[in-house]
Amino acid sequence: MDLNQQRLEFYQRDGLTFDVIDSGPLVGKPFVLLHGFPETNKSWKESSELLNAQGYRTYAVNQRGYSLGAQPKERAAYRSSYLVEDINALLDIIQQPVYLVGHDWGAVVAWEVAQRYPDKIQHLVTISVPHKAAFMRSMLSSNQLLKSYYIGLFQLPKIPELLFKQFSKIGESLLKNTGMTEQQLQDFRQDIVKENRISSAINWYRALPYSSHKNLIKPVKVPTLFIWGKYDTAIGKRSVELNHHYVNAPYKEIIMDATHWIPVQNAKELTRHILETI
Repeated sequence: MDLNQQRLEFYQRDGLTFDVIDSGPLVGKPFVLLHGFPETNKSWKESSELLNAQGYRTYAVNQRGYSLGAQPKERAAYRSSYLVEDINALLDIIQQPVYLVGHDWGAVVAWEVAQRYPDKIQHLVTISVPHKAAFMRSMLSSNQLLKSYYIGLFQLPKIPELLFKQFSKIGESLLKNTGMTEQQLQDFRQDIVKENRISSAINWYRALPYSSHKNLIKPVKVPTLFIWGKYDTAIGKRSVELNHHYVNAPYKEIIMDATHWIPVQNAKELTRHILETI
C-alpha cells in the first residue's frame, strides 16, 4: 500500500482489525497518536487538526479493545507485548520514522514501542504517564500507591463494569474527580459504555499480571518530550522527577497547569509544545 496515494482507514494484525483516523496532507511527516483509558482516538481531534494545519499527517489509532474489530475476550490477550506489536504493525505500514505521541495508557505503549523499535521513532512524546520504571520506583518513595488504588479495583471481575453500567453515578464520579468535563463524561457514556468497550478497556489493567517486566529499567534512546499536568490525580510528581533517568537521548520535560486530560482539555498548548520541541 502506497500511503502517499490513499487514506488508511484500518489495518489488521493477528486476525484483529484496528480503526484509524488518518488526516492531514498525504505527504506530510507522520504522527501516530495513541489514546488512553477511558477514551478513544476521538480524543485527538483538536490536536490532529492543529498538526494537520502545520503540514503533518496524523494517524489516530483505536487500540486493542477500543477498535470494535479488535476485542479478544481473554484478559491475557491485552498484555503489553501484544499492545506494542499492534502499533509496530502500523509503523511497518507507514514505512518511515514517526513522531509517536501517547497519553495515559497510550503513553505506556509508546514508551515500550520506543524501547523496542527506536529506529522507527523520529521523536517520542509521552503525556501524563512517565517511563514504567520511574512510575514503579515512585511507589516506594511517595503516595503513588494510594493514587493508583483503581488499578487494584480494576483487577476484580465484573465489579468495575457494574460501577460504570448499573451504578453509573458512582463510576462517573470517580472520573469527574480526576477533572473530566461533562462533555468528556458524555463521550465516555456513548463511546465506552454504550458501544461496549468498557470490559475490553478494563482488560488492559487485568492483563498486568501477564505482562513481562524484562525490560523494565531499559532506557529509551530516542529524543523525548514528556508533559505532565500538575493537577493530575493519577500520577504523582515523584515519578516525574525520576523520569529523566530512563531517557538516554535529548530529553525535555514540561509541567503544565493542567489535569490528567491534557489532549482534550489543553490541545492548543499541547500542540504548541510539541511543535516547538520536535
